Amino acid sequence: MNPKSEIQNSYPSQAAVFLDRDGVLNVEAGYIHNVTDLHLIPGVASAVRRLNDLGIFCCLVSNQSGPARGYYPIDHVEALHQRLCQLLQAEAGAYLNSLYYCPYLSPPEGGTNPEFSLWSTWRKPNTGMLVAAAWEHNLDLGQSFMVGDKATDVDMAHNAGCRGILVQTGFGRSVLSGAYQHHTQPDYIATDLAAAVVWICEQLGNL
Repeated sequence: MNPKSEIQNSYPSQAAVFLDRDGVLNVEAGYIHNVTDLHLIPGVASAVRRLNDLGIFCCLVSNQSGPARGYYPIDHVEALHQRLCQLLQAEAGAYLNSLYYCPYLSPPEGGTNPEFSLWSTWRKPNTGMLVAAAWEHNLDLGQSFMVGDKATDVDMAHNAGCRGILVQTGFGRSVLSGAYQHHTQPDYIATDLAAAVVWICEQLGNL
């Protein structure tokens, strides 16, 4: 075994809260072509700050197929995430411990840019982003939570052994009504991220 791996794995693994981006952290606005059009959902920054204050690992996991669809370069996705982090910090001193996103999309699903048009284990509901985060940051997926507004977020959570929370912001209400994607069985349905964090804290015994 790699000595570095032995050192990494000698520490107890920790629970994490994985967060989808659009419709959970920022207002759902489709493909955001102008960086300044990314706006936080009210109450999100304070909710993330609460997790920060409790020492809970917060990790973005997001499908971002804009580069694969040819809508904008990957640098634009990075710029959007920079703005997201700046807004969290400015509003509540909140931060994300790590960010993961999947820019890939297979051609049958709409991928047109050869650099990113491929099938990927990172694209939800596949578990690649969660597995990568767990390995790189020594996270215990079985004790972790995924907060999303889509059925695929909940599906990914369950595929990885996490608890899946569906928020009613973004596409959440449409998922619950059956108008978007497909029916799923979240472990908890929350009004928004703030309500999800309250439930997470109850589960972790931090209330």
